[in-house]
Amino acid sequence: MNVYSTYLCAPILNQDIIGMAINPPSGRRKKRKRMSKLHFTTKHANEATVQHNWYVVDGTNQTVGRMCARIAAVLRGKNKPYFTPNVDCGDYVVIINADKVKFTGNKLEDKTYINFSGYPGGKKEETAKNLLGRRPEVVLERAIKGMLPKNRLGRKVYKKLFVYAGAEHPHAAQQPKELKF
Repeated sequence: MNVYSTYLCAPILNQDIIGMAINPPSGRRKKRKRMSKLHFTTKHANEATVQHNWYVVDGTNQTVGRMCARIAAVLRGKNKPYFTPNVDCGDYVVIINADKVKFTGNKLEDKTYINFSGYPGGKKEETAKNLLGRRPEVVLERAIKGMLPKNRLGRKVYKKLFVYAGAEHPHAAQQPKELKF
């Protein structure tokens, strides 16, 4: 530390420099500011404290993007007060009636889903209308997967999503609650 920048007058002796650096000119030590211990600390979730619930969502007449954005937030656990970004806090979600979802605007005819095998000439394109008629679960799965983190945690969270085209699902034993938007 440069003494000349701290004090405006030039020091007379080396002893005075050392004395002024330790003790300010007033003769008292500066008091450090410390955080009050009366504040609450932030609770961070871990695998032992997180409680995973089961929800069922009916996709009838739901807009794909809006429904998937809310489901992705529930899968990550952002609806819980103890959400921690690096911990799997999310719930299990079962989507039924995936074949009855709707797109806004002209997306049904204009939106294309592209698959590439990695080989020359292996690119396949399909419109949303064709994919919804052929495999309606894939439309919602791809939309939700794109809204999750692209890492180990995102892959773990994605496994808690179950999508079914019809009204029946095999998860009745978990007693899922209905999730309404």
